[in-house]
Amino acid sequence: MVDTVVSLPALLSAIREVGAYLRERFYSFSRSDTEYKTARDPVSYVDRHAEQLLLEHCARLLPEAGFILEEGGNRDQEKELLWVIDPLDGTKNFVHGIPLFGISVALLHHRAPILGVVYAVPQDEVFWAVRGGGAYREKEPLQVSSTADPDKLLIVTGFMYKDPERAERYFRALNEVMRRFGGLRRLGSAALDLAYVAAGRLDAFFEMDLNPWDVAAGALLVKEAGGVVTDFSGGENYLFGNSILAGNHYAHQKVQEVLREVGAY
Repeated sequence: MVDTVVSLPALLSAIREVGAYLRERFYSFSRSDTEYKTARDPVSYVDRHAEQLLLEHCARLLPEAGFILEEGGNRDQEKELLWVIDPLDGTKNFVHGIPLFGISVALLHHRAPILGVVYAVPQDEVFWAVRGGGAYREKEPLQVSSTADPDKLLIVTGFMYKDPERAERYFRALNEVMRRFGGLRRLGSAALDLAYVAAGRLDAFFEMDLNPWDVAAGALLVKEAGGVVTDFSGGENYLFGNSILAGNHYAHQKVQEVLREVGAY
């Protein structure tokens, strides 16, 4: 379906163009230019301009689609086709000069991803997937890891802090993950976390309090790379719900056991 709806080469070219803008701004950005949507949620003119560029490109490629945007809100979200765009995933890394951030663009059909692109900007790595067509890094097929030894699992997460009661259960889960498995990482970009799970670099990712633009593209990458993606309870509401768990089959199962035991959901 994607081939008949939108040109993938044109989309990838547009995303690389916006990535070049992000790289240019990264090396000259001053933390004094940072604004805050909330006390701990930064944003900048870079996010907003990158989003506008992506919106214009995607609107030209597919005029009939609506949008779900991190900075610009929802536009015509009742449409059959929806672009879901995070112009700068990992903003806090960006404003602190840490080269771990990217662009996430997904296309939904009836609110399910059919196309996803995650661009690791500083590393110039494009990860993309088409539903039913596999996942790729450039032209190289992606495959989730085959690790099935708890001592060798490398898990990645993000920290949530909006609800103190839930945060306490979440930190109990982190403690158990560190105790039971080979390693735990926090990179600061859910889109990259999912891309790296799809590429087999990481074995599983879990986090709460994310939004569709954080995970829509990366979730499709993991699925098309042979992985499992659910919410914490094992259901399908990981795009618009409150949690996501993704990984190879073994890692997904083992992390879900931890989440269940500590009552994280």
